[in-house]
Amino acid sequence: MAATAPSSAYPFGIPFHSHSRRVDCSTSTSMFPIHADLSTISMCPRSASKGLVDQVYAQLDNDDYYREKVPTPILDMVENPLCLKNLSLQELKQLAVEIRSDLSSIMSGTQISPKASMAVVELTVAIHHVFNAPVDKILWDVGDQTYAHKILTGRRSLMTTMRRKNGLSGVTSRFESEYDAFGAGHGCSSISAGLGMAVARDIKGRRERVIAVISNWTTMAGQAYEAMSNAGYLDSNMVVILNDSRHSLLPKIEEGPKTFVNALSSTLSKLQSSKSFRRFREAAKGVTKRIGRGMHELAAKVDEYARGMMGPLGSTLFEELGLYYIGPVDGHNIEDLICVLQEVASLDSMGPVLVHVITDENQGDENSQKSDISDGQQDEGSVKSDSLDNPVRPQTYGNCFVETLVVEAEKDKDIVVVHAGLTMEPSLELFQEKFPDRFFDVGMAEQHAVTFASGLACGGLKPFCVIASSFLQRAYDQVVHDVDQQRIPVRFVITSAGLVGSDGPLQCGAFDINFMSCLPNMIVMAPSDEVELMHMVATATRINSQPICFRYPRGALVGRGYTISDGIPIKIGRGRVLVEGKDVAFLGYGSMVQNCLKAHSLLAKLGIEVTVADARFCKPLDIKLLRQLCKHHSFLVTVEEGSIGGFGSQVAQFIAVNGLLDGRIQWRPIVLPDRYIEHASPNEQLDQAGLSGHHIAATALSLLGRTREALLFMCS
Repeated sequence: MAATAPSSAYPFGIPFHSHSRRVDCSTSTSMFPIHADLSTISMCPRSASKGLVDQVYAQLDNDDYYREKVPTPILDMVENPLCLKNLSLQELKQLAVEIRSDLSSIMSGTQISPKASMAVVELTVAIHHVFNAPVDKILWDVGDQTYAHKILTGRRSLMTTMRRKNGLSGVTSRFESEYDAFGAGHGCSSISAGLGMAVARDIKGRRERVIAVISNWTTMAGQAYEAMSNAGYLDSNMVVILNDSRHSLLPKIEEGPKTFVNALSSTLSKLQSSKSFRRFREAAKGVTKRIGRGMHELAAKVDEYARGMMGPLGSTLFEELGLYYIGPVDGHNIEDLICVLQEVASLDSMGPVLVHVITDENQGDENSQKSDISDGQQDEGSVKSDSLDNPVRPQTYGNCFVETLVVEAEKDKDIVVVHAGLTMEPSLELFQEKFPDRFFDVGMAEQHAVTFASGLACGGLKPFCVIASSFLQRAYDQVVHDVDQQRIPVRFVITSAGLVGSDGPLQCGAFDINFMSCLPNMIVMAPSDEVELMHMVATATRINSQPICFRYPRGALVGRGYTISDGIPIKIGRGRVLVEGKDVAFLGYGSMVQNCLKAHSLLAKLGIEVTVADARFCKPLDIKLLRQLCKHHSFLVTVEEGSIGGFGSQVAQFIAVNGLLDGRIQWRPIVLPDRYIEHASPNEQLDQAGLSGHHIAATALSLLGRTREALLFMCS
């Protein structure tokens, strides 16, 4: 069958095949055919995403991938989104079923929860059916929701490599595929980036469409509203799709009102999105403007009231921000989704539009009871300690911190916790259960969390502000102006510090040492093990004159067979020597002290005795300890799991200003390299970064002139 002429409503000249089966959309005047039979699928070029082959080369476990899989005949024929253009409504529905089955099969053997992506399967199918990626720009706010998108954009065979070394990223990545218009970072960025792309398109005179998919989790962040307000002001054409999975921070969400999609709301959504209705509305606005300002304002009030009556609670908020609201739409009804999106795509001069889509994360997922593990929390403590009397050691630093804080909170009624982030660490549930009135989870509102904690401190409480390192970056202005400049005693607990394994550069906590230690009033410390962590919790509790912070990494604890006990406050700026040696001194900061001890053991086998010291504090430094190390050693090596400009730079500043570098001491820093470390296992990342015990030992051997042995250590 010959291809039809390109639709004038669609500017890219993509030919589609027309068949008899059509979606019944009575309000639609769109010229997008959404039907075809499978015989025309051969039009799809069989090639992977641009740049994908060069970027991803992890070894595939094909036997594991294909074992006991449910047949997926339609999905097997989809090489890229263009193939969806020729599928009928029934075939699209079947494709959604097959994608959901494929996701369940792929993720069943991993620690990655597919629930967020399961919820948007039909929405993803509808988006790629209606719009023309990669010409049209599709931006996702949250990486967890993009797995179906990856499958449909040429990466299905590589899904088993996700979050593995040299494998697929767990989020969208511009370096991975041309279909990923923007990297999905920490959420709330898609509207801002999408608006920038839309304005650039207008200035350049192009006609591609921009679609930003946001989650109701990310609407807790202020940037989303800043972007929507600016989008309403600039009035550039773009589509914002709000994926509402009905999550809320409210503890009794089941008692609150929920947005339901019935036949009436479905019909109203189609009417709202129809070309004729929108043109009539715009024409009416023009008439009232010509009549006079008073009539125009009255008509606007009537329009707002009427649309508020049609939409759910809160829908007029988006109208006030300048976005044309459509919804709610059933996110699992492909027919409704296609009808609405086709109408939204068919008009070239409507400004920003928000489509409110209701989804369910448990849709079609038999394994939905599997506990959620979301971006930023895959390796955090998932085993909660039910009792402080349990003699078994906590499994993660997060568990140890929370259990120690509970001990302190039972003695000090002023201790409160403020948590910010996409998902709460499971370990924090213990504190929340014991002290529900002293625990505040503000969601993705890090800026608010910092200033809120500052206000709590001003009111006489002792707030512990718990935020992951990479998320704290978003609130740095508040850390500076609302806390440090005013010397307000907020206690910052920086989680997920350093390398984070499968989350790669997205959640990597590489910069907190730098940006916290440069603040004049901030005390900056890091524990080398769980005992030191307990001491630092106790130390932070007793600091009431200035802000203080400490960081800890993901992963298992160092020690075994101990119980939680009262921490002993550490004297501010006091480090400690763990092992006495000569010639070379390792001065470790935080978790890297353990790798310094590993390097000491390796060198001891070669008859080399080195000193290992635990700095504890990055600011203020233990000046007495530094002077001793410089006096009694020829070489000083600082080791930290942070970027250039952190702990090592603080040490270098002191020893240079005080003339210690003018004598016999030579200083070498070991830090994270000046690049982003991609996702891999924690040990693989440490090797890539040059922070393993072998790399530290090799540095000492090189300083001692034993280059050959150093090379052997580097290669081992």
